[in-house]
Amino acid sequence: MSVTGVGAKSQSMVQSLVDMRAQLDALQLQLSSGKKATTYAGMGVSSGLGVGLRSQLASLGSYDQTITMVGLRLNVAQTALTRVNAIGQTVKSAALDAGTLNADGKTVAQETARTSLDELLDLLNTKAGDRSVFGGRATDRQAVESADHILNGDGVRAGLSQVVDERRQADLGADGLGRLVIPPAAAGTVSISEDVAGSPFGFKLANLSSTLSGATVTGPSGSPPSASVSLTSNPTAGQTVSFVFNQPDGTTQTLTLTATNDSPAGSNQFTIGATPDDTAANLQAALKTGVGYAARTSLSAASAMEAADNFFNVDATHPPLRVAGPPFASATALTAGTVADTVTWYTGEMADDSARSSASARIDDSILVNYGVRANEDGIRNLVKNVALFATVSNDATDPESTARYNALSTRTSAALAVPPGTQKVDDILSDLASAQGSLGAATDRHQQTRSAVSGMIDTIENVPPEQVGAQILALQTRLQASLQTTALLYQTSLVNYL
Repeated sequence: MSVTGVGAKSQSMVQSLVDMRAQLDALQLQLSSGKKATTYAGMGVSSGLGVGLRSQLASLGSYDQTITMVGLRLNVAQTALTRVNAIGQTVKSAALDAGTLNADGKTVAQETARTSLDELLDLLNTKAGDRSVFGGRATDRQAVESADHILNGDGVRAGLSQVVDERRQADLGADGLGRLVIPPAAAGTVSISEDVAGSPFGFKLANLSSTLSGATVTGPSGSPPSASVSLTSNPTAGQTVSFVFNQPDGTTQTLTLTATNDSPAGSNQFTIGATPDDTAANLQAALKTGVGYAARTSLSAASAMEAADNFFNVDATHPPLRVAGPPFASATALTAGTVADTVTWYTGEMADDSARSSASARIDDSILVNYGVRANEDGIRNLVKNVALFATVSNDATDPESTARYNALSTRTSAALAVPPGTQKVDDILSDLASAQGSLGAATDRHQQTRSAVSGMIDTIENVPPEQVGAQILALQTRLQASLQTTALLYQTSLVNYL
């Protein structure tokens, strides 16, 4: 009988024990770390999927950081614009109240507007971190000039006050008749004409109508436009003649003169004379008086509004405009202000594209959010323009026409701050930013859901349940112990022990 010794199988038996010990070490490492393996190579065929899922999680984290940053900027912009809107409403309401001029020729409402302008411009220079919010892509500098420079210039460059005064001179003309020519009546005819064809300044003849008996109305027509009223007989008291003038800011001014038997005639009246020639002379005098008053009040306010529009309407293709002069009272054209002679109130990015697109951020693989704002957008510019104009125009408190002139300006200011239909409002900008913020919120929700799903898949691929590993360890330990005991017994076997 032959007996096989244990030496021939020792190597395989020991290797089996070593393998089980390695498995036990691996399971103990899994139990302590909760991971299937310390490297992706140890995960087998699932390693590629795990790498891809980890990459997706990293992308979500990057997008979330972007969302947090953009959300901060949106919150800052919305807070500032909400206050900007409130300032506009405050000045709008104040402009409706009739005020008394103080020693500086301004009302309390105008002083309020001046204080509000400082706050308004400070808001438009708001920063989110080190980034200017209202300068478009020009994030490294202030978006607007200081209130003092905008209103008064800097000693070298003209500010709004100077531009308004130059425009007032150009619109009223040297004789204060709004650039209209009203010669003495001749042969029963009263005529009126614009002084220069194509001039942007002063009153423009729009219409002439009459209820005067025995009167012939002609025009407006010609170049420069002119109109006339010819009397062949005296009118009757109460009959009227009306002149309609277009003004620089797009408004119209109607001057209606009424025939009367009173002498002297009252405001906007003319005395019926002994002859048509006498009546025409009285009508011409009343026309000059009425036009002069309208020029100093309504036209003066319209001129200021247009000057402010020329000053504030700046972008990539529109420099500030001012009167080509001196002399200003006889000027016939506007000229572009330069950076050397005129303050440019908006100092941010000048571009023709959408203001929103001046700041963009990708918050998802397929979603790009636009959230830029420029202070020279119509809604903001309109508010700054009108607050600044209302704050800077002053009147002589001793001038009996000052109240009418102030009322003409305050009425226009209030109407402009109400924002006509079809014009961008600050609320429109806020709506755009709210839409962007809504996109951020929706993306955040999607990311949370995606992160939860991806994390679950990664957990399945990379992690192991401790209960399962514990059971495997116990089973392996039992096998290992049995194998060790068996091996030990085999190593103790000899021919003597066997026999």
